[in-house]
Amino acid sequence: METETPAVTARELLRHALAVVAYRGAKAFRGVPPSFGNFKVTDDTRVPVQILAHVNDLYDWALTMARGEWKWSNSTPSAWEAEVARFHAGLAALDAYLEGDAPLGYPAEKFIAGPVADSLTHIGQINLLRRLAGSPVKGESYARALIVTGRVGAIQSPPRVEFD
Repeated sequence: METETPAVTARELLRHALAVVAYRGAKAFRGVPPSFGNFKVTDDTRVPVQILAHVNDLYDWALTMARGEWKWSNSTPSAWEAEVARFHAGLAALDAYLEGDAPLGYPAEKFIAGPVADSLTHIGQINLLRRLAGSPVKGESYARALIVTGRVGAIQSPPRVEFD
């Protein structure tokens, strides 16, 4: 049975959303085969490392938004492990900004509608590509996962309720 929780601020909700992205991303990125970053389904689809680099660009953009700017940059993908490290570093930088008391440059809704939602879509694409590459990620009841606000690194809580 659900109990009522105290109201959270927009910043707290955004920080929790980042922890959700980190949890789901860490799960999608763990244990990939060595060649996975360049796995190609068709000639006109992006490979996983390109998708992950785009996700990282989203969080670079989100940090500029937090600071009151609107600056987008397309990066050139690095190696898979470097992009995974960049993913967690980008989330950590944004989380640290949100944890502080500097003003938020745009309303929280812009972050949810833009970088957060887009990144979750792309993490889902990476999960799909893992399945197609023969290295599926187990499904999970994410509502039961132990997702901790502020925990945005590669080390996450172990899954509680996974399924095939």
